[in-house]
Order: sequence, then C-alpha cells, then structure tokens
Amino acid sequence: MSAYPRLFSPCSLGPLTLKNRITMAPLFLGYGKPTGEVSPLLLDHYREMAASGAALNEVENAAIDPGGLGSPFTLRLDQDRFLPGLKDLASTIKGQGALAALQINHAGRFAWSSEPLAPSAVATTGKVTPRALTTEEIRELIRKFAAAALRAQAAGFDLVELHGGTGYLLSQFLSPRTNRREDAYGGSLENRLRFPLEVIRAVREALGPEFPVGYRFLADEWLPDGLQLAEAREVARRLAETGLVYLSVMGGTYESFFLPERKEQERHQGYMSDLAAAVKSAVSLPVITAGRIQEPGFAEALLVAGKADLIGLARVLLADPLWPIKAGEGRAAEIVSCEPVCSLCFQRVMKGQPVICSQWPKEKRERFGEG
Repeated sequence: MSAYPRLFSPCSLGPLTLKNRITMAPLFLGYGKPTGEVSPLLLDHYREMAASGAALNEVENAAIDPGGLGSPFTLRLDQDRFLPGLKDLASTIKGQGALAALQINHAGRFAWSSEPLAPSAVATTGKVTPRALTTEEIRELIRKFAAAALRAQAAGFDLVELHGGTGYLLSQFLSPRTNRREDAYGGSLENRLRFPLEVIRAVREALGPEFPVGYRFLADEWLPDGLQLAEAREVARRLAETGLVYLSVMGGTYESFFLPERKEQERHQGYMSDLAAAVKSAVSLPVITAGRIQEPGFAEALLVAGKADLIGLARVLLADPLWPIKAGEGRAAEIVSCEPVCSLCFQRVMKGQPVICSQWPKEKRERFGEG
C-alpha cells in the first residue's frame, strides 16, 4: 500500500480519469522555436516530464494570436501550420502513459509586441502602455480562442486549459486594476466577467460538450487595487457554472511576483494552497493547487484536509522529474529539492533565456541552456 493513498488515488475530470492526483503544472520554458513551432528540445523535455508518473501533463501556454505571445519563443496555435509539431508533442506525452493538456493564452498587456492590446490603456510596471481593445477586436479574440482550442483538439490533446492566470488577458478583464472600461465589458463584476464567460462558452461550443476544458484561475493579484480573494470566490462560482472540469488556482502577476513580501512567501512550501482552499470551498468542481509543493507527505496532507483535489508540480518536477515515481515507491527521501532561494529558472525566463535548473547535472544544463 502506498504511503500516500490519497495522492495516488484516481480522480475524474469530466470524461477523463487520472491515474493519480499529480499533474505537471504548465511552466514556460523558452525551448520553442522563434517561429512558434515545437522544437526537438521541447519534445525531449515533455517526454521526460510525461515519463515522470504524473497523471496529467499540462503543456505551457500556446498563443491564440501572434499579437498575444508572451515571448518570442512562445508556442503558437493561431494557424494550421503549427499542427504537425503539436501533434508530435501530444503523441510524445501520451506515448509515455500520461494524459496531455494544452494551455491556450493571450498575454494582453504583457505581450511581446510593439503595441500590446488590453482591456484598458493601463501601463505595466515596465512602463509599457497597451492599447485598449475595441469591441470588434474583443469579439475577434473570442473567435480566436475557439479556433485555437479546435486546433488543440485536432492535435490530439486530451484537454484544453484556458490561461486565466499570471495577469494575462483573461484575468486582465476580471481585474478592477487593469479593466477600466465603461462599456459592457467593464465596471461591475458582471461586466468584467463577460469576456471570460464568452470565451469559455465559445470554446466549449467549438469543442463539443464532452471535450474537457479547464481554467487556470488567478484568485488574488496580491495588489491593493487588483482582484482579491473575496471577489475572486464569486468569480470562481460563476466560472464553475459553465461546465469547466477544474480550476487550477494561483496567486500573483508579473507586477506582484517580485515584491519583497511575495518573494519571501514563495520560499514556503504550498504558499498558494490557502488560495486553493478558499476557492474549493466556493465551488463543487475539482481544484488544483500548486506552489513549491516539495514533499509528498505535504501534498497528501493538503488532499486529506480537503484544501485541493489535485496537486500541480512545476519547478519541483523540473528539479526532479522522478518525483512522482520516487513518491509512489516510498523513496521520498531521495527526491531532489527545488531550492527556494535559487529561482534560476525564473530569472532566465525574465531575461528571455531558455530554462535550466541549478539542480540538473552539468551536461543537462548545457544541453537545455542552448535553447
């Protein structure tokens, strides 16, 4: 019998059955080609992640529009010419016995663009001021979310996740800080919810009622004038009514991640689990929690306490791709730790460099560091 019976019990997400409650949370790597296509290095990475024993592999965000890339190396999903590489990626993951999900996204005001688009012309901390979207552009983006989701389905992914986290476009509409519109898409919570709800509806109509759709959910921007947990719980209830199969809960944006108090908080295991617990108490669908969950025993305790239904591992799984296997075999003491004072992976991403981990052997760091 496993030392972590809840962690290694099955879990249903709509029509899918996960063999355990461990998911590989999406993590931008910078391994893609500058053309937005899947690279051999990206395939190597996800092959290793899929062989980890995690039940569900969430591929990092793919852009629904060339104006919505978060980086020059972001995967693209806006044209059919990207399908062959994505088919290889889905097949690679599934060939290792894991379910494959693809996260789709528009970076909004954080886009790698000379003229980023957003709900409102609110400057970022980097002093970039986006242009406010017109109503027609909003409608076109809704269509592009649906078209991208159809391509993910055609590529063979088992599930699509809408990226409503990290301060990207879907969450920008929800935030009173970044949405200052005075039309039907701004102002009241009902209006700020309109765009995310219309995107979900369009995606689900395109994919059909049986194809599972999840949602990366920003529960608190950790900014005094941003979306905060009390209001986010109501948002979560409304999102849950649309037929989503889970909410993957996170906190923070690129404008709060680097605040001293948040950098200190990030050092602690499960630092976002209280957000997940608060959201879980407001909805009936499964909730994923993440945030440097290093120890299998800690993950088991979160599940047993009812704070979440699934565990998302990102940097922790990057540091040790054998985390689930070691946990399942009772070898938790052998798990290589993700060092909380390191953040080399995040530092490289912010510099536009491909991700490497300080815990990797030299040969692997050199191979993946080439991008």
